[in-house]
Amino acid sequence: MSALPEHLSQQELESHLMGAATLLRGLIDAGDNKQYIFPLLFLKRLSDVWDEEHQTALDETKDASYAKATADDRFAIPDGAHWTDVRSASRDVGRALLNAFRAIEAANPERLSGVFGNASWTDKAQLPDETLKNLIEHFSRHTLSLAAVPEDELGNGYEYLIKQFADDSGHTAQEFYTNRTLVHLMTQMLEPQAGERIYDPTVGTGGMLISSLAEVKRRGGDTRTLALYGQELIHITAAIARMNLVLHGVEDFEIAAGNTLSNPAFIERDRLRTFDVVLANPPYSIKKWNREAWQSDPWGRNFLGTPPQGRADYAFFQHILKSLDPKTGRCAILFPHGVLFRNEEAEMRRKLVESDLLECVLGLGPNLFYNSPMEACVVICRTRKPTDRKWKVLFIDAVHEVARERAQSFLKPVHQQRILEAYRAFADDPGFAKVATIAEVLQKDGNLSIPRYVRPVGNGDSNGNGQDLKQAWVAFDASGREFWLQMDALVDMLDGAVAEEAPDA
Repeated sequence: MSALPEHLSQQELESHLMGAATLLRGLIDAGDNKQYIFPLLFLKRLSDVWDEEHQTALDETKDASYAKATADDRFAIPDGAHWTDVRSASRDVGRALLNAFRAIEAANPERLSGVFGNASWTDKAQLPDETLKNLIEHFSRHTLSLAAVPEDELGNGYEYLIKQFADDSGHTAQEFYTNRTLVHLMTQMLEPQAGERIYDPTVGTGGMLISSLAEVKRRGGDTRTLALYGQELIHITAAIARMNLVLHGVEDFEIAAGNTLSNPAFIERDRLRTFDVVLANPPYSIKKWNREAWQSDPWGRNFLGTPPQGRADYAFFQHILKSLDPKTGRCAILFPHGVLFRNEEAEMRRKLVESDLLECVLGLGPNLFYNSPMEACVVICRTRKPTDRKWKVLFIDAVHEVARERAQSFLKPVHQQRILEAYRAFADDPGFAKVATIAEVLQKDGNLSIPRYVRPVGNGDSNGNGQDLKQAWVAFDASGREFWLQMDALVDMLDGAVAEEAPDA
């Protein structure tokens, strides 16, 4: 019986992972670290778990062929593609790595196709053999078996690395990483259950799917019965999402690479596949998309209308709504506030309100988007609302439910709890939450701007008479917020118009 490997603490694991990234400093752009660090980490994990299961089976049966078959049952590692094979390469290390990656992908096509990405491993000018050997030796210092680093702990370490790389990658980080405290809140609001199908059409690195998994586990559900799906435009990011799910121990998942709007990946019987839960943080106001094709969308995703060329937000919105199961479907979508009141989308918004799919509009504070000061909102829809919520919409103004440290905003547990309690109560909470009927919303032309519904608390009449100075300031602040939100949307709209008229470079 072989000795058990040392157990790495979470801090030791995170330090170990960041140490690998340090070895690449100065050789490649910080934003590209993920293309090299994640595949190496993944190969090391697969190899160590394979060794662990092989050794356990061998100790129990003394049968080498049975032990190999047992180890291959989780993920097959062909001869020559193990970590030790790559580590023993004395030259052309990048080629050895690339051969190992492709062999493993070919041996596990259903779950690992394309998982290692397409980084330039054989470019010795950028990554000489010495650098790669240093990286390999760094990862070889610790065993990453299940006994040494359980799935939850390695998954947390992987998420930590994703966060660090997002911090280093500048303005593109929003495509790569969504504020995890906000993701946790969205997941809690939708309450995913064991046995459900969960989908993210702009999956990024898989954080929302992982959060759903964690929520089901926290509630005592059997996570093995979950089916997780996602689509991601950027191939390397889709590969990272696949690794993320494997490292978290997920068995049933499918992550597709490609454009969700022009080529949706999940089709059943010539229709969009539907899901119980959809979580999403779509890219904001995409200007270059195929609007003409959307006007006759073969999947019927234009049932609210065709969005303007300058912003595709309502294209993603309609794709998500069309992807909801007719009986159990519910979604939470993170948007900038402009989707709530921009004039150019007024007709689509009115049809959305009339459909009675809209359940809750949650306004959040600034700086929750990566590297952007704008305020965020979460829009929650449900195909079958409870009877007491039908033909009603809950507005929550949680702009002040936010904390800020080191230039990053986040939601503390107390903030999340207050928002959750208001959502579950679905009742008026003066100054914080307001239930409006569909008729009341339509009287405002379907405008969903939160300050129009959630008014500041005061002792005076509707004109503010009798308010003290603090209450007057709160009222002024609320009206000012709506004004600046509208102004931000106008500037964004003008920028979009200019971009449409400008000739392509």
